This record gives sequence, C-alpha cells and structure tokens, in this order.
Amino acid sequence: MPTDPLSQALTGARVLLFDFDGPLCDVFSGLPAPRVASELTRLLSAEDQAAGAKAMGTTDPIEVLSIAHEADAALGQRIEQALTAAEVRAVEVAGGPTPGSVAALLAAKESNRGIAVVSNNSAQCVRAFLDRVGGYVAEIVGRPSEQPHLMKPNPYPLIHAAELMHVDVSVCALIGDSVTDIQAARAAGATVIGYANKAETFASLGANAITHEMQAIADALSAEQTP
Repeated sequence: MPTDPLSQALTGARVLLFDFDGPLCDVFSGLPAPRVASELTRLLSAEDQAAGAKAMGTTDPIEVLSIAHEADAALGQRIEQALTAAEVRAVEVAGGPTPGSVAALLAAKESNRGIAVVSNNSAQCVRAFLDRVGGYVAEIVGRPSEQPHLMKPNPYPLIHAAELMHVDVSVCALIGDSVTDIQAARAAGATVIGYANKAETFASLGANAITHEMQAIADALSAEQTP
C-alpha cells in the first residue's frame, strides 16, 4: 500500500480528471488574459455601460463573462462567443504542453484509467489544443454554455464528467491548480490533487495531495506498474 499522499490519491482513482489551464496548457501565455479581458470589456461597454464599468475592475476574462451574463442573457451569450474565439486563438500561440503533462496522460492511459478534462475554458479551445497532443483524453467537459453559474467551483463539471465516463464521481481524482478546482472536487466528493505552487492554500482547503510537477503524476502512475 503506497504511503506517500500522491500515490495514495492516485491508487483509488479509476478516472483521472485534468483541469486544462495549468496542468495541461498555459492557455494565455501567448495571448495574455488581461488583453483578452480588455477586449471583452470593450465589447461589453459598447452595449451596457454599467456592466462595462464593472468589468474594468478585473483582468480575468471569465469574470468579464460572468458580469455580462449577470447583466443580460443575450449579451452574456455574445461575450461568451467572443471569449471562446479568443481562447482558441490563445491556444494556437500558447506553445507546448505543460512539462510532464503528456507523460502523465500517457501513464494514466497505460494504467488503464479513464481520462477526462474538466475546464472553465471552452471545450473548443481544449479540443483544439489536445488535437496536437494525442488521443489520450476520452471526454472533455468545458465551460457550460450560457450557464456560468455551473463552472467550477460548482461540482457540476466533475459530476457530468463522471457520468460520461460511466463511473461514480467518488472514484475520480481531479488534478487542478486553482482554489476553484479544490472546492469543486471537495463538493463533488472526488479525490483532488493540487498542482502548482499553492501548497499552503491547497492543504487548508483539503487537497488529498499536492505536487509542484506534472511529471510526478507520471512517475507515481508508472511506479504502480513496476513489480
């Protein structure tokens, strides 16, 4: 029986759920998120000055989207379409996968685990990027169209991914790099592995394990296969 937290977290998981932005790809490394947020805010301001003024206080494109949806459903839909287009442009210039992520996907596949992506980014941008990586991912659950309230930290994306993979969410482990990932997994009843340099925060939120490198995921999965 593995004794280290990372191996323990992986051992009971039949399906691995990967967050996209961070664990697999630095989405806005080539097209910075503040620039996208600014573009969306200009579009929003042209149709709703009050909502646009509120959006000027954030550099997060997802937050601009939420503000647009709060103001008007039809306006939110238009901003969402613009954000999706920007995300697809962004992954085209984002560079390669996160170091160690492809090895982690391959090791998950070789261990006969199911693999899905659950992301607050659009499924279109996730698919566009993963098409260049290889056929490891069985399902993609992206941003719920026109329903921003169902994005993480809501547990819906994890529960839906588990349904698509024909398992209970309790046998899934999410690998995520944000507070909302940890919160969503805890709410869903899934195991959660925090990735990135936020160990203290992740631990306080109840992450089952924490790693600073995606390669560590691959190494732990590969070690299972070693006699």
